[in-house]
Amino acid sequence: MKVSVDISMYPLHKDFETPIIAFIKKLRNSKFHVEENGISTQVFGEYLEVMEFVNSNMHAALLEEKNCVFCLKIITEDRSKHDPSY
Repeated sequence: MKVSVDISMYPLHKDFETPIIAFIKKLRNSKFHVEENGISTQVFGEYLEVMEFVNSNMHAALLEEKNCVFCLKIITEDRSKHDPSY
């Protein structure tokens, strides 16, 4: 099943940009199609693969950022701009 996962990361400290940029770079360097906007990043692909990848990277970020919030929205289809059926 294809999915679109919308992720927002909110480190709860003054230097919030550094961990967000690092997290987005990890998403960009994946095999998945990734799109960004001003408030979130979207990852598109097969559900189990995307969720394993997102979970692993969120876990690593949470270990580094003790006070950090992640918000996710999961949609059951590929809603990316590169999907010709969209």
